[in-house]
Amino acid sequence: MDKDWNAPAGPEIEVPRRIKELREILGISAMDMAEDIDISGETYSGYESGKLDIPISAMYKIANRLGVDLTVLITGEDPRMETAGVCRRGKGVQVERYPGYEFSSLAYNFKGRTMEPLLVFLDPARESAAPVSHSGQEFNYVLEGTVKVKVGNREYTLEAGDSIYFNARLPHGQAAAGGPARFITIIQE
Repeated sequence: MDKDWNAPAGPEIEVPRRIKELREILGISAMDMAEDIDISGETYSGYESGKLDIPISAMYKIANRLGVDLTVLITGEDPRMETAGVCRRGKGVQVERYPGYEFSSLAYNFKGRTMEPLLVFLDPARESAAPVSHSGQEFNYVLEGTVKVKVGNREYTLEAGDSIYFNARLPHGQAAAGGPARFITIIQE
């Protein structure tokens, strides 16, 4: 694909632009894409236009349907590492696609990942995100602050050093409690 996906554009439109272009190259209609990832056409249109933030779980489904690694949607480049991928402090690729969360991909350059480790920053001043669900399992480890994790109908309060592992098919979400918080999440789809 010869397009320059790294051409200047605001961060709010880079990912949607890549998604739309890949979808069109593959000859998939927007309605078929929406149906394939199990969302309404209106919601999908909002994602692709940049009017709606794309939840990380939807980004996985879109990448899978398009037959690309999530890294391609985030950075416009294929991951390159096969033996080991090192991510230096502060060098993760930012994925800010969901209200209330700031994600930093920690393994974006490793080919064929079977899990997605992300550093997550929660700002209590930002609007909390609605619960999400996706296939697979999820692990959260709190680095600093206090994080309230809701899984299904239960809520867990985690402090620095605490962790939780859960079935990601259950509606779930995290929120900072009392101040900013940072945690590692590992998502296995």
